[in-house]
Amino acid sequence: MAHTSARPPQKPTPDSSRRSEKSRRAIYAAALTLVTEVGYPKTTIEGIAARAGVGKQTIYRWWSSKADVLLEAFIDLSARTAEATARPEVVGKQSPYEIPDTGDLEADLKLVLRAMVDELLDPAFEAPSRALAAEGVVNEQVGREFVGKLLEPQLQQYVKRLRAAQEQGAVRTDIDPRIALELFVSPLAQRWLQFTGPISYEYTDRLVEYALYGLAPRGPAAR
Repeated sequence: MAHTSARPPQKPTPDSSRRSEKSRRAIYAAALTLVTEVGYPKTTIEGIAARAGVGKQTIYRWWSSKADVLLEAFIDLSARTAEATARPEVVGKQSPYEIPDTGDLEADLKLVLRAMVDELLDPAFEAPSRALAAEGVVNEQVGREFVGKLLEPQLQQYVKRLRAAQEQGAVRTDIDPRIALELFVSPLAQRWLQFTGPISYEYTDRLVEYALYGLAPRGPAAR
């Protein structure tokens, strides 16, 4: 009787998508680490590739410049940080930057600004954020991309929440939400960037109160 030779066990086919995702994550981490260590000007595609353990051609297959790599890496970091601090019931159902609408504008704004304080004080977020922000001041192209791809989408969530408050009668209808949001977002950013003072929950709570209620006396004393 003829004997048939047993087929050798087949090796599992490598999952290219998983391998690509692993490489992408390594590149993100390398880019953020390098820009923290040496600054934006000295960060190079070659340095990112070496730190990530990938070929330079792998990076150029996905991105055209180091600015693109860093911005995408930072956007990914920001999104993951936001998702990690989001309420469980909204994870995966809305933008990680979306501001809750509980019907209490003051409480909602205080909540999201407290989350921003946590993010800005997180060493994993703070160091690369400062490096990119500093480069954006002297490099207009990087600054515009940083604002357009990361900052403005987040600011539009404040616009959305303030417009909802206008519809609810909680905010004057004649204000421009895009300008109004800067009353509490911009002071926090300036204090953090320029070290003009500590940032804390108490500080951002006061920003919200001053923005919503102004500086003039309230109640009987105002008469």
